[in-house]
Amino acid sequence: MSDPDWYATGRSHVWLPYTQMKTARAPLPVVAAQGVRMQLADGRELVDGISSWWSTVHGYRHPHIEQALRRQLEVLPHVMLGGLAHEQAWRLAQRLASLAPGDLNHVFFSDSGSVAVEVAMKMAAQFWLNQGQRRVKFLCFRGGYHGDTFATMSVCDPDEGMHSLFKGALLEQVVVDLPRTPEDEAALAVLIDQHRGELAGIVVEPLVQGAGGMVFHEPETLRALRRLADAHDLLLIFDEIFVGLGRLGDAMFASEIAGVQPDIMTLSKALTGGTLPLAATIASARIYEAFLSDDPMAALMHGPTYMGNAMGCAAANASLDLFEREPRLAQAKAIGAQLEHVLAPARDVPGVRDVRVRGAIGVIQLDATAPADQLSAACIARGVWLRPFRDILYTTPPLVIGQDDLTHVGNVMVEAVREWSMTARR
Repeated sequence: MSDPDWYATGRSHVWLPYTQMKTARAPLPVVAAQGVRMQLADGRELVDGISSWWSTVHGYRHPHIEQALRRQLEVLPHVMLGGLAHEQAWRLAQRLASLAPGDLNHVFFSDSGSVAVEVAMKMAAQFWLNQGQRRVKFLCFRGGYHGDTFATMSVCDPDEGMHSLFKGALLEQVVVDLPRTPEDEAALAVLIDQHRGELAGIVVEPLVQGAGGMVFHEPETLRALRRLADAHDLLLIFDEIFVGLGRLGDAMFASEIAGVQPDIMTLSKALTGGTLPLAATIASARIYEAFLSDDPMAALMHGPTYMGNAMGCAAANASLDLFEREPRLAQAKAIGAQLEHVLAPARDVPGVRDVRVRGAIGVIQLDATAPADQLSAACIARGVWLRPFRDILYTTPPLVIGQDDLTHVGNVMVEAVREWSMTARR
């Protein structure tokens, strides 16, 4: 039975993410969610404009996923994958291998996006160690974000506020701007040559750098990185945790849109439709075969306790069913087209630096860092949950959002920015 006082009694004990606990406003208590809406304890409803950090692509409580979870709970909620196997993980690995581009056929499960990227980095470094080469550094990019664990922090933008505090404690990587022109590619080739023998690979968010600033780049940038990786014998890692699984609309993965196969790809967030934590690191045959040996120490020595959790894998299999049965890619493209129209008036608001849309991602970028609480409160007052950061107000709605709700989300974004602009210029 639910404790009616849970919010008051637990509030002083929960340490919230990315939150200054001394000054932050109290979090909103959510008591239920259905479709694209969350219900608050005081009876208000909010349209979730960011899909609980981009994960609830099918909306909350999709009946197909719920049914799959009930069935799995009745027979096997969890069993370790160390020496054991279960159907849901085996089925999911086969399906992901079939969906992933090229020969990305070998799936290592974990329980969060950060860990999936950490595993990808570990795979890449050990790929070379197994061949007698100590190449443990990575080429990564300003504006990038790949997670909050120590290794993944090191391949994020080093000057971005979340992780700059840890300078000196993190691995030192080679951090550059994304190559956007042939001249950039040539200059990067020279830099890579200067680090010959120490770089294991290149880590990039393909087509959209998400939490680092919602920065877009073109497919040619990824083709340039593939050429550079091939020319200098580096491994190419695509972090598709944000954009993968239909968010961009044109294909299931950004790598397909660009026509570039990475050596390793990471997935999480939308993998279970936002129901349970699960992530995957998917490697090519070349990577996998470098770990096959009579030497037990050549194996990938990693193994989260809950990797391949049966409940999580059941949810992911049900989520993939929905991608097969329901028009998610078409919905993402339609969201993009509608956001282009609805967000356009923000371009005329003083203080707006840019308005951009790619797939089911809509961004209003301001010319200065805005008070996130002020923007968020303005959206909440109008019935929409959004979580701005730095100079960015963005939406990544559930792919099932209806036209009326999406128009409302877009209008609220424009109104909130207009309200901020008037206040900032008084």
